[in-house]
Parts: sequence; C-alpha cells; structure tokens
Amino acid sequence: MAVKIKLKRLGKIRAPHYRIVVADSRTRRDGRAIEEIGLYHPVQNPSRIEVDSERAQYWLSVGAQPTEPVLAILKKTGDWQKYKGEPAPPPLLQPAEKAARPSFEALGGDDEGKGEAITPKKKAEKKDEAKAESSSSESTEA
Repeated sequence: MAVKIKLKRLGKIRAPHYRIVVADSRTRRDGRAIEEIGLYHPVQNPSRIEVDSERAQYWLSVGAQPTEPVLAILKKTGDWQKYKGEPAPPPLLQPAEKAARPSFEALGGDDEGKGEAITPKKKAEKKDEAKAESSSSESTEA
C-alpha cells in the first residue's frame, strides 16, 4: 500500500482551508485519512501553517511520499530539510500581535462637555445671509 502525505480541502467555495493528512494514495482527495498531521490556511494574511513535525518526520521515515503542495509546505517549515539532513531555512514570519487601542482616558479625554457644537449650523447661516441680502437690496432700492 502506497502512502501519501496530501492536502484535504475544507471550507467554503472562496474560503478554502486544508488539513495536511497521511492517506492511502488510492483514496480520493477528501476521503478517509490515516492521520492528520497539520493545517494550512492560505486565505489568512500571512498564511497559517502548522505541522506536527514529529509525526511528519515519522511518516517520511517510513516511506510516505508528499505531494507537490505538501512538499512546498514542508520545505517552508523546515521539516523536509530536517528529513534530508540539510540546513534549516530561515524561520517563518509570525503575525505581529495587534496593539490594543488606547482608551479614551489614556488619550487625556475629559468627561466635561464643551457646551456647544464645534461645527456651525449651515441652515442658520443661509437664513441669516438671505435676510442680510434681502435687507441690503431693499435699502439700495429706496
């Protein structure tokens, strides 16, 4: 029985995510797997890749053949180089944790109200201007 390490597709139509599984080469893509050894979420930014290195090393050592996409993932995580005895690649970029937004009080905000709006009301200005124009035009006619 030939064993392959391949991707099992899950998720919605335009939001795929994969599980890295060890399965018989004759089973269909999303069919029954022998063991699940990792995750791959390509839609996230940066892509999320998690591989159980110990299990991947075991399955490679007993002769499981990775498919091309899984081979690329194993090369990125360094598991393929570890299996072949080559130097490890540079570490993957880990997503930086987002800093929490500062609170209102931390920014120096005060609880006291200002009392009036900052932006003047446009409707009132237009009425005042219209009254001023009509009164100035009446005074020039007289």
